[in-house]
Amino acid sequence: MNMKPSVAVVILNWNGKSLLERFLPSVSKSKYSNLQLVLGDNDSSDDSVDFVRSAFPEIRIIRNDRNYGFAEGYNKVLEQVNSDYYVLLNSDVEVPENWIEPVISLMESESKIAAAQPKIKWQSDPAKFEYAGAAGGFLDKYAFPFCRGRIFDTIENDQGQYNNPLEIFWASGAAFFIKSKQWKEIGGLDADLFAHMEEIDLCWRLKNMGYKIMFCPNAEVYHVGGGSLNATNPFKTYLNFRNNLLIMHKNLPSSELFIRILVRFFIDFAALLHFLSRREFKFAMSVSKAHFHFLKSLSLNAKKRTTKQLPFMKHTGIFPSSIVYCYFIKKVRKFTELSFQKRT
Repeated sequence: MNMKPSVAVVILNWNGKSLLERFLPSVSKSKYSNLQLVLGDNDSSDDSVDFVRSAFPEIRIIRNDRNYGFAEGYNKVLEQVNSDYYVLLNSDVEVPENWIEPVISLMESESKIAAAQPKIKWQSDPAKFEYAGAAGGFLDKYAFPFCRGRIFDTIENDQGQYNNPLEIFWASGAAFFIKSKQWKEIGGLDADLFAHMEEIDLCWRLKNMGYKIMFCPNAEVYHVGGGSLNATNPFKTYLNFRNNLLIMHKNLPSSELFIRILVRFFIDFAALLHFLSRREFKFAMSVSKAHFHFLKSLSLNAKKRTTKQLPFMKHTGIFPSSIVYCYFIKKVRKFTELSFQKRT
């Protein structure tokens, strides 16, 4: 009898005792025959580590010496984890018992599949998809991210409309499955991104190397999230605008780089004007700051470019138009209303 591939579910924590108390019980009941559970801690100052050590002695604890953020925090922890598969799971995710097996089975079906995500639902209203992942991530022709089941702030109900396994562009970091071999080959997450869009960058690099990213509808998890990332925190707005430009610069082929980033600058300027019109000055400043820091880091970021940037529109999971135009001008609200037919 062949043993199932080993899986390590790794939760990164920083002062998150209340979330661990609420959601670790479901994770600890996960059913998979070759499983280890790991808590990676970013030097918490609360008693969350002591809580886990006492309440869940079966969970391995790996402590970082300081708060490295999401990206480098995971990189540091996973250096010490030996497993065929890594699952990066947010601490605010509730899981059913059998959420692992369907995703691993899908990923085992083809060697070119490097990463995947389950269906991600809203924990407080499981009839709805969740903002940060839904039924799989896509990019538009100017690298704006959106999901099947969520375009900007419009979140659909799950009515089985996306219950087909599908190759996507990016898998959500809320419940991110990846083969450890490809994690090591690609070098993990980009620590300079700190947080936000680091999983999109990782998936983009994998796709440039010829790997596939998949959505698995036969497993679902429940994420607290549920709202726009930009709604409450100007720093998150800054990270999203800055990181989106950084990952474009890293991963687009040279022949497309200038024009796509130039168009993004104009679109981002429209967003800045929108924030100003609503007197949301901190958010407008965040967009301006993001562009300044992107330009300042051009030289450093250029060194991360590889020789394997594939033509952007050739990738599976790219919407061949502007999602901004479709949403705000044409008033498209559902993924099923988008036309993926490429224009000549």
